[in-house]
Amino acid sequence: MRTEFFAAISAIAAERGIPRERIIEQVEKALVAAYRRSLGERPPAIEIVVKIDPVKGDPHVYSEMLVVDEVEDERFEISYDEARKHDPNIQVLEKIVVETTPKDFGRIAAQTAKQVILQGIRDVERDNVYSEFNERRGELMVGVVQRNVNGNIIIDLGKAEAILPRDQQVASDNYRPGTRIKVLLKEIRREDHGTRLLVTRTDNDLIKRIFEMEVPEILAGTVEIKSISREPGVRTKCAVAARQEGIDPVGACVGIRGVRIQNIVNELNGEKIDVVQWSTDVKEFIANALSPAQVVEVQIRDMDKAVVIVPDKQLSLAIGKEGQNVRLAAKLTKWKIDIKSSSTLIDEMREASEFRQAAEAESMALDVELANAKVEDRVVSEYGTFVYQNIEYGPLGTDYVGQTIQIRATSVKLFIYANDRLIASFMIPDIDYTVNE
Repeated sequence: MRTEFFAAISAIAAERGIPRERIIEQVEKALVAAYRRSLGERPPAIEIVVKIDPVKGDPHVYSEMLVVDEVEDERFEISYDEARKHDPNIQVLEKIVVETTPKDFGRIAAQTAKQVILQGIRDVERDNVYSEFNERRGELMVGVVQRNVNGNIIIDLGKAEAILPRDQQVASDNYRPGTRIKVLLKEIRREDHGTRLLVTRTDNDLIKRIFEMEVPEILAGTVEIKSISREPGVRTKCAVAARQEGIDPVGACVGIRGVRIQNIVNELNGEKIDVVQWSTDVKEFIANALSPAQVVEVQIRDMDKAVVIVPDKQLSLAIGKEGQNVRLAAKLTKWKIDIKSSSTLIDEMREASEFRQAAEAESMALDVELANAKVEDRVVSEYGTFVYQNIEYGPLGTDYVGQTIQIRATSVKLFIYANDRLIASFMIPDIDYTVNE
């Protein structure tokens, strides 16, 4: 092997951005395999080492030889006299490692190790790609669309190609070959044929990275993105908060005359962006999340459910097309949101008031009827029951067996007392006394 081969290795290292030492290491392993093949079929298990001269680039082979009195196979044996030149203390039948570089080893190596060397270089490239991109997981990257393979978009990221799977694509995006596009590096996998890079255009972190790129206050940490909800390609809501007094977080994101937010919208191919003020006050945050709709009142009903009252004219805006606005607001705040118009609330309040008044009137009538009801005595049977108007009621429990109880009857209900204490009540069934002829 001539020194030109070593120069070629240096050129490959420079061209592919691979450390020269890694390629040399792979080449040395490949040349060991080449030399072992030159020894014929089924050579004995001997130690073989190949080292490439770092200055001249010449390969040197060192192999393990058996020390003998008379050499029968020069591939594996060395004479005692020759071995003593390397180690004066060596003995017959001992093994010694000496240089055994063949005169035509350069030609043999070039012919035999070519494919192994290329594979070694590919392995090094794969390791380098994994090491470099593994540290950049979650970063925003700019690539160029190369081709479409079964619905998956192949994107050139410079030193490697990435796959944009179908389920990570946005319908409104342009994936024509040659188109420059920003993607988020989502996943890195080691596979037999190389390193697989998976990127996305739908992940919420893509929105964060684009905001960081367009809004210096977010990158500096004075404005923080607290929450994001998104329907990729259609609309995104982003809640922001200031981490420094005197800063308007929403204004910082929108920019002067809306320049910053427009750049983000353009990057997302027209996807609508709502930037809202985050708040520790749940009611205020929910009201802000429903922007651009105006909110009259937010009522907290349960631990995770809120009822939002909006003006009648704002109802459709608050709900949004096919419920999109309220759906994104719910995801943004992590609260279940029920939208009601002011007139609906008034109607519900009126109905509730009428029902409450009717219930109160019914209760008062029952109290009056009960106060005027006749008190009758009954003895509790051994079964814990008693009879009123030929109908058996109970049971009252074993504690009252044999005791005398008092009953008061209204038109709909029977009240049972013991020792002036109400112990039970029973509904009086409707009895049809009509006689069929």
